[in-house]
Amino acid sequence: MLGAIAGDIIGSRFEHHPTQSTDFALFAPQCRLTDDTVLTCAVADALLNDRPYDESLRDWFRRYPDAGYGARFIRWGMTDGAGPYNSFGNGSAMRVSPVGWLCGELETVLGEAARSAAATHDHPEGVKGAQAVASAIWLARKGEKKIAVKQFIEENFNYNLSRTLAEIRPGYRFDVSCRGSVPEAIICFLEADSFESAIRNAISLGGDADTQAAIAGSIAEACYGPVPEFIRTRVRPFLPPDIQEILRAFDLNQ
Repeated sequence: MLGAIAGDIIGSRFEHHPTQSTDFALFAPQCRLTDDTVLTCAVADALLNDRPYDESLRDWFRRYPDAGYGARFIRWGMTDGAGPYNSFGNGSAMRVSPVGWLCGELETVLGEAARSAAATHDHPEGVKGAQAVASAIWLARKGEKKIAVKQFIEENFNYNLSRTLAEIRPGYRFDVSCRGSVPEAIICFLEADSFESAIRNAISLGGDADTQAAIAGSIAEACYGPVPEFIRTRVRPFLPPDIQEILRAFDLNQ
């Protein structure tokens, strides 16, 4: 979960100022937490405290209303009782990482990822994006090799993960759909050799940097172990008390 948050904060300053380089300072004054972090905490809160996803997502949205949500999510979050709005955006995938950590069996991961998505992103592509990321996390933390993660995602979600970042970058553009951003974020993890390089890879796509770094970071944390201490130290000051509380509860329940 902290891997997603770190990716979000590091990637935040590049969302509207893209780079296609992996050579940049990880932290700068322009970094901030965004909706990726807030809604990841909402999913964790729902799982840890047995809250309905729609209730938890609205609660956390209203705590942090200026975190950079999409317009449709804002309308949904401000409207009590509103149902899902058939979104296929990558919001379902960027917030799903707690599911991959807190669910014990792969079947449970897939079902819970679908439920976490469907509160808002009930389009099949929105559900698929969440399931792909959550299952990649689950497989990685169970010690599966990257080739097995790649094979499972390709076979079950029809994502092409055989492209390289060098092939993707030249023609890649900002894309907030699951279909157009989640496979690329997973490839950033597959080509990485560390947590940090997964984050750098994701940002270097020049796309939806905070979200793709959150996705790549969430899987990389499961693969490589705890987020490096030098990154944890720099991330902590960005986190308000309620987010730190959720992280502590999450760590105790893994």
